[in-house]
Amino acid sequence: MIRQRRVTLACSVVGAAVVALDGTLLTIAQPTLQHDLRADFGQVQWTSTGYLVAVASLLVFAGRLGDAFGHRRLFVLGTLGFAVTSAAIALAPGIGWMIALRVLQGVFGALLQPATLGMLRAAFPPDRLAMPIALRMSAIGLAAAAGPLVGGALVSAFGWRSVFALTAVPALAIGLLAAVAAPARPRTPAATTAGAPRAGKRDGSALDLPGAVLLAVTLACLVHVLVAVPESGWTPGTGLALLAAVAAGAAFARHEGRTARPLLPPALLRSRPVVAGLTTLLTSSAVLFGALFVATYFLQDVRGLAPLSTGLWVLPLAVMMVLGAPAAALLQRRFGPRRTTVGGGVLLAVGVLLLSRLDDSATALPTGVCFALVGAGFGTVMATATAVVVHEASVADAGVAGGLQQTAMNVGPALGVAAATLLMTLDPGAGFVAGMGTTLLALACVAALGAAAALGLPGRGAPAQAPEAPASPASLRARP
Repeated sequence: MIRQRRVTLACSVVGAAVVALDGTLLTIAQPTLQHDLRADFGQVQWTSTGYLVAVASLLVFAGRLGDAFGHRRLFVLGTLGFAVTSAAIALAPGIGWMIALRVLQGVFGALLQPATLGMLRAAFPPDRLAMPIALRMSAIGLAAAAGPLVGGALVSAFGWRSVFALTAVPALAIGLLAAVAAPARPRTPAATTAGAPRAGKRDGSALDLPGAVLLAVTLACLVHVLVAVPESGWTPGTGLALLAAVAAGAAFARHEGRTARPLLPPALLRSRPVVAGLTTLLTSSAVLFGALFVATYFLQDVRGLAPLSTGLWVLPLAVMMVLGAPAAALLQRRFGPRRTTVGGGVLLAVGVLLLSRLDDSATALPTGVCFALVGAGFGTVMATATAVVVHEASVADAGVAGGLQQTAMNVGPALGVAAATLLMTLDPGAGFVAGMGTTLLALACVAALGAAAALGLPGRGAPAQAPEAPASPASLRARP
């Protein structure tokens, strides 16, 4: 049992880190690949946008597939597909091929991300789940911090194609390890978070394909709007996409209320801790990436730092994220999820508020302190709120819970950058520093609202999840 848990933890940690590393490596490689493939700026942006749209639109449905057919199977398919598409991108002959392969890579990324949480939920009991999730979060932070340094070295020495060859190797290795050594799902009753057995078989018969399509269209259009508006402003295309998102979202809500087997389990959505955790994750990730977006321009355009120097000034954020997640697991055990997450949200708000007070004479020390507070706060919130969301789901719905968590973590950054861009352009006559102060002050208020939302999380000693119903002999089925 201990060996199986270690293998599951290794697969989850490395799988999540590979996805995080891929995103930062692409950012570093984009200018070089644009020149090499003779692409324009819009085409290069679609190498990121196409991937993000594919991932965000499919995460929840991918989680449900894992619940139905086994998280290990989805993880193996996702990681091996991610490895193959990474290798194919390294050989892409033109920008059109690269965009198409990035979209396909996003599909495989959507398959593996909820599975990394679903496998942990199935392998570890709820009272021992916080630390594995925290280690997964630390790996994500470490990958995000190492990405610019590793990517810069690879692109300089071997060209942009080498960064995709790099991500293919660990993805292939961990996919093969999961296929051979990771445990299959245990024999457990198919129960909902409310404790009642789910009607119907736990297989493809209850996937709610119409709901999956409507949700995918909603999220795809929404993410496209959030990404496109900061780049090109409001256009007829973004307006139509927003209308499509609203219409598809309304149709999805109507469908879910009428179908007998909805994609999103009603008991999970009625759970106060789940809603509070998802709200906190969405707001906190929006604040982090919105603040980082503005601060990066401040450091390079106002302070005149080179990209490498900018990365070093921001490094305390990544360091504290890596250290803060395991510390959050220990604090959660002592003080409970509510106090720990509220404390993390307050740290995040204070860090962003202090960033808003910087001016063109800011030095590395006060800037680093601000980023350290932001990283510590966000790492704490991310680890603790994620643990609560996964705890509150039964094993049968762990994939959907993981998909919802990953959706919040993908939509939040796009929302934060879009909001920061809008706020920075509200007063064209104001200088950058003045606009930055107003924007970051608004984001600090959003962080405070996220901390308030965390008051809905369980307190110290509260049960992590609703008890599952006792299994009847008929409900005990072998899961793949």
